[in-house]
Amino acid sequence: MITATDLEVRAGARTLLSAPGSALRIQPGDRIGLVGRNGAGKTTTLRILAGETEPYAGTVVRSGELGYLPQDPKEGDLDVLAKDRVLSARGLDSILRDMEKQQALMAEAADDRVRDKAVAKYGRLEERFSSLGGYIAESEAARICHSLGLPDRVLGQALRTLSGGQRRRIELARILFAASDGSGKSDTTLLLDEPTNHLDADSITWLRGFLQNHEGGLVVISHDVELLADVVNRVWFLDAVRGEADIYNMGWKRYLDARATDEQRRKRERANAEKKAGALRAQAAKLGAKATKATAAQNMLKRADRMLDALDEERVADRTARIRFPEPATCGKTPLMASGLTKNYGSLEIFTGVDLAIDKGSRVVVLGLNGAGKTTLLKLLAGVEAADTGTIDPGYGLKIGYFAQEHDTLDDMATVWENIRHAAPDAGEQDLRGLLGAFMFSGAQLDQPAGTLSGGEKTRLTLAGLVSSAANVLLLDEPTNNLDPISREQVLDALRSYTGAVVLVTHDPGAAGALDPQRVILLPDGTEDHWSEEYQELIELA
Repeated sequence: MITATDLEVRAGARTLLSAPGSALRIQPGDRIGLVGRNGAGKTTTLRILAGETEPYAGTVVRSGELGYLPQDPKEGDLDVLAKDRVLSARGLDSILRDMEKQQALMAEAADDRVRDKAVAKYGRLEERFSSLGGYIAESEAARICHSLGLPDRVLGQALRTLSGGQRRRIELARILFAASDGSGKSDTTLLLDEPTNHLDADSITWLRGFLQNHEGGLVVISHDVELLADVVNRVWFLDAVRGEADIYNMGWKRYLDARATDEQRRKRERANAEKKAGALRAQAAKLGAKATKATAAQNMLKRADRMLDALDEERVADRTARIRFPEPATCGKTPLMASGLTKNYGSLEIFTGVDLAIDKGSRVVVLGLNGAGKTTLLKLLAGVEAADTGTIDPGYGLKIGYFAQEHDTLDDMATVWENIRHAAPDAGEQDLRGLLGAFMFSGAQLDQPAGTLSGGEKTRLTLAGLVSSAANVLLLDEPTNNLDPISREQVLDALRSYTGAVVLVTHDPGAAGALDPQRVILLPDGTEDHWSEEYQELIELA
């Protein structure tokens, strides 16, 4: 259980949430949807509940087990095997390694005393292993991994060899494994930030069922409306206008109706109060002309001011980013070519012998199962990583704009302003301030470290950098992740109108549709084909 009292949440100088005299509580059986527009403070609030950061004010009390999935999981030991990372949630990985070590000693020991000591230790380890679920638990971990689209071959690989999406699914599997006894029953509180990112349709369906059956607490941030509708029984709405959390003790569909009713009530209250305040001021103006009535007039004005001060801040339509890519820089007919690209991680071959040519204004989707090397290919083309063999040949005037799905191009320690200045060192200050304003960054937020931004805000800042670059080849890796529906549509509109070349990796069928691609590159073989509707259907499975 988690209780947050008198919570105040800030990002830099911005107050995102101020809840004096109130408490946010998560108890077993609560399945809470944490919602609000991008930048309202959802991710920051979840990090505070998880103990990853401290609130500006207020206290957070936690009891019981906790499972936290951030948008960008921290990098741990990348040399550990994926299956061991999942098993470590219950301490099974270290026990299994010790058991294997004692088995080796039992088989190799020439001294009976050494062998007897190994046998005794093996017995104690096996007893402990059984008490934690033993081989049934190991099978359960594999089942969870398979349900999240992680086959056995991936589980046997080191984390360093996996894609960002695969590593995130390993972290999700680890959290769910820790919270499950095989049926989903647990007193663990789950805090999940966009858990459906990088999942295919079947995995999302399975996850919904798991969360529906989870008997511990749950707080989930998600732009998957179907997941929210199927899973949550309470909603916390972070109102970015008022800086408050509205609590709705009801499911998703009833919440939507109740919130719409609340907004209409606030509008009526404001209209009535403004009408009464206007009448009081008009009356005060009449009385003020008479010296004998001056005191009464002042009292009327004060009363009118108190009436308006008591109202919630007037809600304006949620701002959206005005994303428009400028005309790309002049380039030759084929600005980007590559031949014979091969990439391995240790003994694991990701792909071999990939050839491609990106013509001016062409639109290409890279497809392949998770782990086939889609992200890796974009990193090679962007110059972030080097190929083991093969060459990348830039054509005349090539100017690349790279969007990394993990926001690797941002400096988390630098401010919003420093990041955009680095992306466009030759641009004028007023032009950059105008650009950031179009992407909803202004005022004190320009001095906010990029590492404190939400996933959606990081996406907008990265896109702002791309807009400032006038790139003629965009390499986009999951550009719609972490975006609310309105912001996502803005990105898709920008893709539709962009006249430069695009190489896109996405699990979002809408993004591929907006791009209107001409060609597809299938990994790991590197086969190139003309785009057709059958590939659109494969997007969700990729």
